Amino acid sequence: MTTSDDKKRQAAEEAAKYIQDGMTLGLGTGSTAAHLVAAVGLMVQKGLTVRCIPTSEETRRLAEAAGVELIDPDESTVIDLVIDGADECDGDLNLIKGGGGALLREKIIASSGTRMIVIADESKNVAQLGKFALPVEIDRFSWPLTIQKIRRVLEAQGIKAPSLNLRPGPREAGGGVYRTDGGNYIVDIACVRIPDADALDRALDMIPGVVETGLFVGLADMAIFGTDAGVTVVEAKKA
Repeated sequence: MTTSDDKKRQAAEEAAKYIQDGMTLGLGTGSTAAHLVAAVGLMVQKGLTVRCIPTSEETRRLAEAAGVELIDPDESTVIDLVIDGADECDGDLNLIKGGGGALLREKIIASSGTRMIVIADESKNVAQLGKFALPVEIDRFSWPLTIQKIRRVLEAQGIKAPSLNLRPGPREAGGGVYRTDGGNYIVDIACVRIPDADALDRALDMIPGVVETGLFVGLADMAIFGTDAGVTVVEAKKA
């Protein structure tokens, strides 16, 4: 039986085939991206030369352990390819990301890349976004006021009675409230169904106190899903 982790590994290894010598890569965050980092590490051992930008401290640690060269970008940096996971991916390759807590850094890199490939197991391939709770990163200052405004936006966008929960910190770290690598909070919003991901993303981004949303709209060029039968590759629709 092909496990979910097997499918994630399949997708990551297929995506690694698009990496070319000399590229600057954006490395995603999460369990699927961890398989990618391992694949890149093996390729580097065999002579591949790449420079990589991690999207989280966890990915940084994994990449360093794998012997992958990491850089801090400057204004001249061109990111040739970004490979990252997703919590949901619809037929237009719009995404929900941020389950791993790195949505701000992931979106900075995704929006700066020349090309983005999404890797995931087939359960992340959905008809419509919303079943997975939407992460929204918010500033810690007066955060209840930000959540109050988020509720109003959700209602205006046709999302009725959503559940909003401040993400708890990991139990092994003492619990409390989760903080991102940038020190912010995350609100997880159980939308069930998102009628218009682009409109919701833009409306939430207008709220003072919202740092970034986990809606990645129009950023992915390709999605690779691991399945029981191998991998399925989906290309973004041409405009």
